[in-house]
Amino acid sequence: MPNRLPLHDRHIVAGARCVTVCDWDLPDDYGDAAAEYTGARRGVALADRGHDGVLEVTGRDRATFLHALLSNEIKALAPGQGSAATLLDVHGKVQVVLFVWVLDDRILLVVPPGTARKVLAALDHYLFSEKVSLRDASEETALFLLVGPEAPALVERLTGVRPPAPAWSNVGATLDGIAVRLVTGGGETGGLEAWVACGATHGPRVWDALVGGGARPLGVTAYESLRIEAGTPLFGHDVDESVLLSEIPLERLVSHTKGCYPGQEVVVRIRDRGHVNRRLTGLVLEGDAAPPHGAEVVVDGTAVGRVTSATRSLGLGRPIALALVRREHAEPGRAVAVRLGAGTVSARVAALPFAR
Repeated sequence: MPNRLPLHDRHIVAGARCVTVCDWDLPDDYGDAAAEYTGARRGVALADRGHDGVLEVTGRDRATFLHALLSNEIKALAPGQGSAATLLDVHGKVQVVLFVWVLDDRILLVVPPGTARKVLAALDHYLFSEKVSLRDASEETALFLLVGPEAPALVERLTGVRPPAPAWSNVGATLDGIAVRLVTGGGETGGLEAWVACGATHGPRVWDALVGGGARPLGVTAYESLRIEAGTPLFGHDVDESVLLSEIPLERLVSHTKGCYPGQEVVVRIRDRGHVNRRLTGLVLEGDAAPPHGAEVVVDGTAVGRVTSATRSLGLGRPIALALVRREHAEPGRAVAVRLGAGTVSARVAALPFAR
């Protein structure tokens, strides 16, 4: 039986029709995915991210410890700042994509659903004499993502605090008498974003306050259209442990001026002296059907890649996909085909993001 969000009953009351995604029962839509998408593009929409994991890192050496392991700058981040980053293996392959939020007395790592235990064990493997404590705080934390041009204004109206402008900046505030952490998103949906984190027991009240303030609940169908249009890779679909960091759009995930970390030599070698054999790129497809995860991308009957995520874009009105495609066929404008059932459908390689 799939896992349920802590606020599952709230979503059902709001009219959610649920779908199973990676062992989680998630709201697919609330009756009108197109209206949810429009709300996110023109107003403000609200996604429940209660299935994301949250790890708490404390101790005197927490920043230097994480700095030595993650692909992005950590040590220079002051309280109230943050970043997106990856944990790589020594071959430069992505073990996880995560968000780093630096607070006064701890660092929070927001990790993809189902990965908290694995990431905790991976970090603990590198822990020797450092003064660092690691803890899984997932079940104690409620996470919500506000999406859309009105997201910062809604947060400010409800809390009296406007989220700082730089991506992953964070600040404490009070919402309906509840202590919350406000975090500026990194644009995974292609627009303005504000995260709201609070204690799990306060999640229902915070959800109700955000919806009461004008945020429209956002289901998986609309969210996936936003994410894929923005060209944002999703760990577990577009990125997994077989993918090199250099094969995905990596500018926001890596610092080229920091010290060593696992996999850095591979990243630098590819950047300076070589290339990868495949790249994550976009596809625009003919017809109406979105291909399944893993569908082959072919040229002249030969497989040259595979679809990693696909949807019927609510903004473009046609199927689009993210795909890992061999370098020689990954230039924007290239004609390819995608296997769909017993046949193929024509497609064209597109630059990311699809929509700005």
